[in-house]
Amino acid sequence: MSNSAIILFAHGSRDPKWAEPFKAIQTLIRADVPNTPVELAFLELMQPGIQACLTSLATQGVKRVSVVPIFLAAGRHLREDLPALIAPIRQQFPDLEIDVSAPIGEIPEFQVAIAKLALEQANLQIT
Repeated sequence: MSNSAIILFAHGSRDPKWAEPFKAIQTLIRADVPNTPVELAFLELMQPGIQACLTSLATQGVKRVSVVPIFLAAGRHLREDLPALIAPIRQQFPDLEIDVSAPIGEIPEFQVAIAKLALEQANLQIT
C-alpha cells in the first residue's frame, strides 16, 4: 500500500443514484494510480463520512491524505464544516498529513471543460 491516499469529498444525498458519477470518477482515478488508495467520502446523508474515511486510512498506515472536494465552489461546507470535521482527526493522528485542495469547480481547466460541455449540450460551439 502507498503511504499516500486520495479522498474525493462530496456532499452526499438521500438518493443512492446521486453518487454514481462520483464513483465513476473514483474508478477512473484508481485505474491511473492502482497502488494508491482512492476513497470517496461524504459530508452528510451517505457513508462513509470524512472522519471514518480518514481514520480508516490512518489505521492502515497511510501518512499523507489529499482531500479533493468535488464541489463547484467553497461555500460554508468547505470553509467551516470540513475543517471542523478534520480537526479531531488531526488531533487523534498528529503524524497524518491532511492536505485539502481547492474545490474542483474553482480550477480553471474544469470551468473551461464545463463551459464546452454545456455548449455541446445546447448544440452550440465555442468560437
